[in-house]
Amino acid sequence: MTVALITGAGGGLGTAIARRLAAGGHLVALNDHPDRDVAGLAAELGGVAVPADVSDPAAVDAMVEEVERQTGEHAGLLVAAAAYMTMSPFAEHDLDDWWRIVDVNLGGTFACAQAVLPGMVERGGGRMVLVSSEWGLIGWPDATAYSASKAGMIALTKSLGRELGPLGIAVNAIAPSVIDTAQLEVDAKAAGVTVDEIRARYAERVPFGRIASPEEVAESVAFLADPRLPTLVGQILHVNGGTTRSRA
Repeated sequence: MTVALITGAGGGLGTAIARRLAAGGHLVALNDHPDRDVAGLAAELGGVAVPADVSDPAAVDAMVEEVERQTGEHAGLLVAAAAYMTMSPFAEHDLDDWWRIVDVNLGGTFACAQAVLPGMVERGGGRMVLVSSEWGLIGWPDATAYSASKAGMIALTKSLGRELGPLGIAVNAIAPSVIDTAQLEVDAKAAGVTVDEIRARYAERVPFGRIASPEEVAESVAFLADPRLPTLVGQILHVNGGTTRSRA
């Protein structure tokens, strides 16, 4: 049984990923910020809860040690899904808030990957799935910090794929478009519309006709987590209903 460390497991997508991987036989170690309780979900899935602020490297190191203490195993799979996002016009974006987004999304992913690496090397290999975003590929107005942080995760995936591949560690990422989660409330507030209206706006640009559910995106994570795909390395899986690949 592989231990899967999932960050951001208290959010809509993170929770769906946790459920999917647990159903697939992984022992899930669920992380989120200490302000968001994941203990109940961990108990439900037969896993362990390891709260920590991933933007704090020392807290991340302690979290990984706690995973090993509670499970008796090194994590063989890291799913970096922790994310922080606010929306604001670029000219008005608060600098502290900008860095909070970058520190959680990009810095937190870096810290988690670095912290689990020694254990993966010791166990003879592993897999990492980083949750980036379509906005990291195409950008998005009023989401410059978020888009920049997610673009950094794409470059991180490609670089780690090259560097860690020889160690038997496969690093890949997904770049989903808008997902039907509570994050839509942030987008709707920034646009001055209702959640139903923002959902409809996003759906209009998707060739498939709707935005994805968390469960659908979780399936793509399970795909990249599959050890039967050892040569899939440094790849970005575009889970977006066709938006990126069909746009001019």
